[in-house]
Amino acid sequence: MKFVTNLGIEIPAVTTRQMIEIDRIAMEETGPNLYQMMENAGRNLCMLTLEKLGDNWHTSRILVLAGIGGNGGGGICAARHLTNHGANVTVCISDAGKLKEVPAFQLHILQATSAKVITVEELKNEYPDIILDAIIGYSLTGDPTGNVLKMIEWASGKSTFIISLDVPSGIDSTSGKSALNYIKSSATLTLALPKTGLLPEVSGELYVADIGIPINVYRKLNINYISPFGKDFYEKIHLV
Repeated sequence: MKFVTNLGIEIPAVTTRQMIEIDRIAMEETGPNLYQMMENAGRNLCMLTLEKLGDNWHTSRILVLAGIGGNGGGGICAARHLTNHGANVTVCISDAGKLKEVPAFQLHILQATSAKVITVEELKNEYPDIILDAIIGYSLTGDPTGNVLKMIEWASGKSTFIISLDVPSGIDSTSGKSALNYIKSSATLTLALPKTGLLPEVSGELYVADIGIPINVYRKLNINYISPFGKDFYEKIHLV
């Protein structure tokens, strides 16, 4: 599978297993580390959100749905950047007490801003203008359950524009198969490289974001890669 930018630059797609190995090489051998990649992911998600909201960004209600892993950390990071720029942001975390180390640090920083953090039970009181889905990412295993399922069900009942980070929650990033309940994304901002499961019917508008992975990481895996980013940090792409 290949994706291309509007300028015709080809970008190879990778499976979940390949992306896990790309992340491992970056974190263990070359850098950037997880803090840096998460920061880059969150900033790019912030930028795309502002683009989609247009001139109404300052008065729009932005809701971030965050899981406990790296995807959730990227969403929490985006929430901080948006709040720092003056946006109205609420963050709902599936289980704040179980956040992994790096996402927990992102929450620690967020708590120094004016962003509101709510529980899953409080979602019923929210009427956002845009939803950022940062619940699962590529780590999906089986059907979502518990609070994650409640978050997906709640978002699925809304007609709100939804941007998913990396992969829509509930979608297998390799096959594109959906769990029984999944996020129906208006747009997806995938990280580093597109995933083979990001078919148009599940991803909505598709963008790829630069998270700082150096080209030698891809060379180690024999992935033929030409940076599509130019002067920008994310690009719209489509399947060919």
